[in-house]
Amino acid sequence: MDRLKYQMLIKWSDEDACFLVGFPDFPGQQWRTHGETYEEAVAQGIEALESLVMAYQAVGDPLPEPNTTCKAA
Repeated sequence: MDRLKYQMLIKWSDEDACFLVGFPDFPGQQWRTHGETYEEAVAQGIEALESLVMAYQAVGDPLPEPNTTCKAA
């Protein structure tokens, strides 16, 4: 799959005792997958993002525009 330019947010959840992964550029995808380690969360996130893009394409929905701006903390 082409290089995807979508944001992937990863945060620790004490409640779930894992890292949560979300995609803010996609409506309704605040927390899509997770991983027990940060590395696992990244791998799961890449897989989930690829699946999400394929699902949009399968039904003919246009992909959202990626947010490419970077905000300094």
